[in-house]
Amino acid sequence: MTMPPGRRERKKAATRQKIADTALRLFLERGYDAVGIREVAAEADVAVTTLFSHFASKEALVFEQDQDFEQGLMRAVTDRAPHEPLIPALRREVHALVRHCTADSAAPIWRMIDESPALREYEESMRLRHAESLATAIAADPDLSRSTTACRTIARFAIDAYALAREAADPDAAVDEIFRMIEAAWEATSP
Repeated sequence: MTMPPGRRERKKAATRQKIADTALRLFLERGYDAVGIREVAAEADVAVTTLFSHFASKEALVFEQDQDFEQGLMRAVTDRAPHEPLIPALRREVHALVRHCTADSAAPIWRMIDESPALREYEESMRLRHAESLATAIAADPDLSRSTTACRTIARFAIDAYALAREAADPDAAVDEIFRMIEAAWEATSP
């Protein structure tokens, strides 16, 4: 049984969320490049050092759910039911990510990301990190027994499925189409 977070953890989470919400509002109002870290900290009523204790960079403010997404992908592997196949579990998680990132409220954020080379670069490095974490989780599962190359490839495919589907006219159909190919690739690596 997990214990509910204590007061200190709740306060830290609230401060983190306040900083992220403030940053996103300012970025969308004035443009990502027009807003500095000091302005975000001042508007959120926190010190710059507090901002950096929650976010490693200005780009991380835009991708504030990064760690939640990464953990969700790994949990799709580690928390699936005994003998549940890997690919359907990953498909469900990628569907959830795509739905979250294609909601109408996300459109202005993705436009901002597409317009900023720094944010596009950060997103790419984030996706590569997610793929490596996912590959590690797949490789660690003794029931899956695939080569490191197969684990890394399937992880990369799953992360790319998210990116490709997010940009498709019908994101759900795109996830399903891509995952049919991923499943075929996974089965081709079966020992």
